Amino acid sequence: MSNLPFPKAEFADRIERVQKSMQSHELDGLVITAPPNYRYFTGYDTQFWESPARPWFLVIPASGETIAVVPEIGEPVVATYAVGSIRTWPAPRPQDEGVSLLSSTLSDLPRRFGRIGFELGRESVLRMPVNDFLQVQKNLVSIQLVDGSPCIWETRNIKSGAEIEMIRNSGQIVSRSFEEVPKFARKGMTEAEVCREMTIDILKRGAHAVPFLACASGEGGYAEIISRPKARELVDGDVLIIDIGATTHGYFCDFDRNYAVGKISDAAAKAHDAVWRATEAGIKAARPGVRVSDLWRVMMDVLEPAGMRRNNVGRLGHGLGLQLTEPPSNSADDAAVLEAGMVITIEPGMEYAPGKMIVHEENIAITPDGADLLTTRAPREMLTIR
Repeated sequence: MSNLPFPKAEFADRIERVQKSMQSHELDGLVITAPPNYRYFTGYDTQFWESPARPWFLVIPASGETIAVVPEIGEPVVATYAVGSIRTWPAPRPQDEGVSLLSSTLSDLPRRFGRIGFELGRESVLRMPVNDFLQVQKNLVSIQLVDGSPCIWETRNIKSGAEIEMIRNSGQIVSRSFEEVPKFARKGMTEAEVCREMTIDILKRGAHAVPFLACASGEGGYAEIISRPKARELVDGDVLIIDIGATTHGYFCDFDRNYAVGKISDAAAKAHDAVWRATEAGIKAARPGVRVSDLWRVMMDVLEPAGMRRNNVGRLGHGLGLQLTEPPSNSADDAAVLEAGMVITIEPGMEYAPGKMIVHEENIAITPDGADLLTTRAPREMLTIR
């Protein structure tokens, strides 16, 4: 029995591509520990990730099949996913939680460069105790443990057509749910009540999970965009933002919608129009060969003349996939070049008055001809909650 969300050939292609990258980075092996990367290379997903008692390792050699090094409890499940051989240890065993088994596995790999990659770099997480990692380092005295995250991101940044369709599905589910908000939301409801109804609706429409939901509201705008929904009641003149990251087989959408509560100020309406126009400019400018920093400038050229005081989010979008945020960052300092197959968010935002900001976001896939919108484009004027 297989639990794979994609054909096995999809996972074989991922391993082949990361192994090519490993060759160019002179790695004899790559060790995967973090849930999104484990899922990417094997299809394996489990809520058991919520328990930190046991680490899970996937060893990708420079050539050949992968080796899953997992606690005994996981062997029957991991065997139903895209893995090669499986090695196990009895766990939990805090005194040696897979350290010896992982060390011996890595020591047995064919050695050309004497370097093994771990998830040590940008937007990466090492899901094992640091002390255990240091012990592995001591055990492998003749092998360097180095940052393998460039190989991972070089592979994951380019999505297959099947991956893009997963993200599109998440985006379309949430798009339809966003359109329903004015039908049930009313003045006097709290942020939490509105978002609870929306979460239920998203799950009923077929999303697998809603791991991220941020919400804020305030007269004419809001001061931040990362909090959970609160018990604050909506009143006339408020702008309400809801930002959703829902998943299908782990693949995120990540975008927001702004709602006018009753009649909002002209200044708030103008700010929303500016970020909508900046989003439009970003979507049109996004195509292969464009530097992310130039994409950022295209959007800033709309926001700055519109009265932007600052952008305290720090960027105007980011990569998207099995994580809510992935490289690159749509910022002045990111020199990454867009390629066909990348999925990014277009997320211009501006503070137009002290403590009052408006942010807008859509999701796109980069195609050979430009941008493919994965979310349903928001209307130019905010939808209204009565």
